[in-house]
Amino acid sequence: MGEIRPLSSRQSRLWLVIGIITGALVIDQAIKLYIATHFALGESHEIFSWFWICFVENNGMAFGIEWFSKLALTLFRLLAVGLLGWYIHVLICKPEVKTGYIATIAFIIAGAAGNIIDCVFYGKLFGYANWFYGKVVDMFYFPLIRNSAGEVIFFRPVFNFADSCITCSVIVILLFYLKEIDRPVIKE
Repeated sequence: MGEIRPLSSRQSRLWLVIGIITGALVIDQAIKLYIATHFALGESHEIFSWFWICFVENNGMAFGIEWFSKLALTLFRLLAVGLLGWYIHVLICKPEVKTGYIATIAFIIAGAAGNIIDCVFYGKLFGYANWFYGKVVDMFYFPLIRNSAGEVIFFRPVFNFADSCITCSVIVILLFYLKEIDRPVIKE
């Protein structure tokens, strides 16, 4: 019998990236599919006064912004994930790059891919649009601060797990990994 060799740093990082992306995608899609099949569009349930589960669909980018056509936005997202995939491949091969930074990029890829899945497949799956024209399922609502009239003044957006993966990763990068961003991707 052959001996079992320990994984190289590169192999370990690759498996970490695969695990993060797969795990985050499974969690994201499980939540979205549950909400889309168990809630009516617009339905919401108060869990706590500061946390609600709602079923809304987002046709555009973050916070419902619609700058481009739906198809252009979906194709742009696919291109962005492809470029991030190339970028993380380069990072995995560089031992000087911190593993935590690689993990944050993996979460960004997972979040973007999760929302792409909605755009590409959900319209056809749920019968309301063609391929690439689906809407992103959002469900988490945190009305944290209200004014004296009871209107929410902070935090109004409804978002999903994929959005959280992206947002939290960007915050972690800004707090802890700015030097990694400045590192050249390809050595001259």
